[in-house]
Amino acid sequence: MADQSGIQSAYIQTTDVYDVDVIRSLDIKSDEFKEFLVRLRQSTNNIAIALNFRDAGYYIQELFNCGQVYFPNLTLSSSTDQEPTYRAVYRIVVNFGPLPNNGTISMPHGIPNIDAMVAFTRIYATATDPIALHYFPIPNDNVGDITTINVDAVNVNITTDWDASAYTTCLVVLEFFKG
Repeated sequence: MADQSGIQSAYIQTTDVYDVDVIRSLDIKSDEFKEFLVRLRQSTNNIAIALNFRDAGYYIQELFNCGQVYFPNLTLSSSTDQEPTYRAVYRIVVNFGPLPNNGTISMPHGIPNIDAMVAFTRIYATATDPIALHYFPIPNDNVGDITTINVDAVNVNITTDWDASAYTTCLVVLEFFKG
């Protein structure tokens, strides 16, 4: 990904208008034509940077670079072996299935090589009772009915202190970066 250290936002100007007749009249060996090509390339590059810098709305069941970036690792500098760079955020959705009846259920998350360099930026879920049409976010403390979520190196773990088995659909969203 391009160095985005100077980017404050991903705004794309929409005022670049090229008159087709003017372009056709340019001599391809002229300085004006070369200037046109440079400006066109800059406009295309601005679009590519903005597209790569957005948070993509894909929520899929495989690792996906969602376009978010986190600040460089503060332990790195120009004097360390590794250069400080922005860290890409990855997203995965786990189709967790039904919630437990007063206990814990674990489901593999499919994220390979979790180690001390992994930092989670978001861990959350939603649960659905398709019969009663009730929905709630996880984690949740709903008047004493506590539902928690955590992640370890292999699994997503959801714990309830109540009978949540009527909630048969649970989608977990995990976002993290490494480094």
